[in-house]
Amino acid sequence: MVHKGSCLCGAVTFEVAGALPPPDACHCSQCRRWSGHFFVSADVPRAALTIRGADKVTWFPSSEKARRGFCSACGSSLFWDPIDQAKHSWIGVAMGALEPPTDTRIRVHIHVADKGDYYDLGDGVPQKEH
Repeated sequence: MVHKGSCLCGAVTFEVAGALPPPDACHCSQCRRWSGHFFVSADVPRAALTIRGADKVTWFPSSEKARRGFCSACGSSLFWDPIDQAKHSWIGVAMGALEPPTDTRIRVHIHVADKGDYYDLGDGVPQKEH
């Protein structure tokens, strides 16, 4: 099984080999500013991800914990990557950039204490304050 994805303009394409794990929906202020709303991503093994057009991915160090990858041509939010890669064998891949079907559903809403005041969560998915 291979899941394909891309940015809006197609300058960056990627493939994830294998099934996608259930994604997280992050409501922190950084994710909301970066994506325009909350950010939903699946944490996939680094070895399962192949990126084409990697020279068009710009990495922004958004905190001491993570960097965020986006297309330098169209600005699409694509990847959330822990800085300490020695401790993390995974990388977060934007669910919105993947072609359907993804065959998965959101497993948890995180950082809901920081969510925007303009929406409510009522989908019954578990929520974590942080």
